[in-house]
This record gives sequence, structure tokens and C-alpha cells, in this order.
Amino acid sequence: MMTRESLCSLYPGVQFDGEPAYLGEYVLIGVPPRGESAGALITEIGARAVIRSHTVIYAGNLIGHDLQTGHGVLVRECNEIGDRVSIGSHSVIEHHVKIGHGVRIHSNVFIPEYSLLEDGCWIGPNAVLTNARYPLSPRAKETLQGPYVETGAIIGANVTLLPGVRVGAGALVGAGSVVTRDVAPGTVVAGNPARALRRVADLSAYPCDPLRSQEW
Repeated sequence: MMTRESLCSLYPGVQFDGEPAYLGEYVLIGVPPRGESAGALITEIGARAVIRSHTVIYAGNLIGHDLQTGHGVLVRECNEIGDRVSIGSHSVIEHHVKIGHGVRIHSNVFIPEYSLLEDGCWIGPNAVLTNARYPLSPRAKETLQGPYVETGAIIGANVTLLPGVRVGAGALVGAGSVVTRDVAPGTVVAGNPARALRRVADLSAYPCDPLRSQEW
């Protein structure tokens, strides 16, 4: 019977700050991106990581403590990921993404290059963030701009965020919405295109402070 360790591949340059809590089968960590040799980019992962089967983490990632991934997660190179981040099954994090502490990313989510997710935000299942305003245009790669999701914002299931939109702190984006412009902090928006409906403070489900505390 094959051991767990024999089914995982840890490339040169991978450093754990304390023992991982769990490494599933067929996990790859420190995969060099195209054009880089194995070990050229250091990959750092904090203590108590739970990395489930078929997760692939490329080289050059700086990841905090208590990471959790579902099955089949892909994390590309050169991202900054904080403590207590959870990434659901089959989600994709592209390269040069910044993710704060306590962020929850559900299953089947796509986070493109140059996105920024601040502390405590919540990304619902099947949400798609985009970064190319004019795909395949001559300057498409030069003008990529991912969305910016501020502290404590909630992005509902099946939401699409267009390139460069900023979702304000504590905002709530309703399921299935297409966000084409910035969302003010503490605002509830929904629809295609998403429009402001009310304040989060008006919803009985939440405390009056739209910047929900991390103790929730």
C-alpha cells in the first residue's frame, strides 16, 4: 500500500513554518512556473495547513498559517495569502493575487491575476472574477486589472465581477449579480447589472455595523 508521502510531490524550495496538519493524496507543492527552474522561487506555507487531495500550489507563494484547501484546488505562482484562508474544491487562484486574513473562498471560484481580496471577505460558490476588459485586444495583457474586494464584503453565489470593480467594505452582492461598477461600502446590490437596493445595516440578519467583526 502506498503511503501518503509517496503520493505527494514537494518540489525544491518549499518551506513549512511548522508541520502541516494534513496533506492529501496527489498534492503538488512548489511547481515551477514556465521559464523557472525547480527551487528558483521559494514557497512558504504556515503551520497547520490542511491541503486536500489533488491540490496544486505553484512556486513563489507566501501563505500564512491555517490554510485549508478543498479537493482539486489550483493556486498559481507568486501570490500573497494571509492566515486562516479557506479555498473550496476546484477553485482556481491565478498568479499575483493578494488575499488577506480570514478570507473564505467557496468551491468552483475563479480569481484572476492582479485581484485583491481584503481581510474577512467571503466569496460564494461559482463566483467569477474577471480582469480582461477587452479579451484578445492588442493590449489585453498589458491592461489586466482584477477586482478589489474590501474588508468583510460578501460576494454571493454565481456572481460575476467585471475587471477593476471595487466592492466596498461590508457590502453584500446578491447571488447571480453582474457587477459592472464600484459598490459603495455597506451597500446591498443585486441584478444584472447590479444596482443598489438598500444598506446592509437595514437587514435584520446583520448587526448595524456593516464592517462585520471577525468574531462572527
